Amino acid sequence: MKIVRRIGASPRQRGSMSGQTCPDIFELSTGDFAVIGTEATEALDNELPSDAGRADHERIVVISRETLIRAKADIPDS
Repeated sequence: MKIVRRIGASPRQRGSMSGQTCPDIFELSTGDFAVIGTEATEALDNELPSDAGRADHERIVVISRETLIRAKADIPDS
């Protein structure tokens, strides 16, 4: 598995010059996506809707609205 490309604008393009807030989205060679974000599993686990689930090895990660909106144009339709 390898990172193929960034989806959306880089953290620097979104104004992160310090490297302290760098949410990011990447497309992987498998066709899956990897996300860098703030770990929020403990805070949000009990907020999941009843039809959502999380395996023990999965984490809830938060990315900024701007990160996802700026990635929208790069997300493939299929």
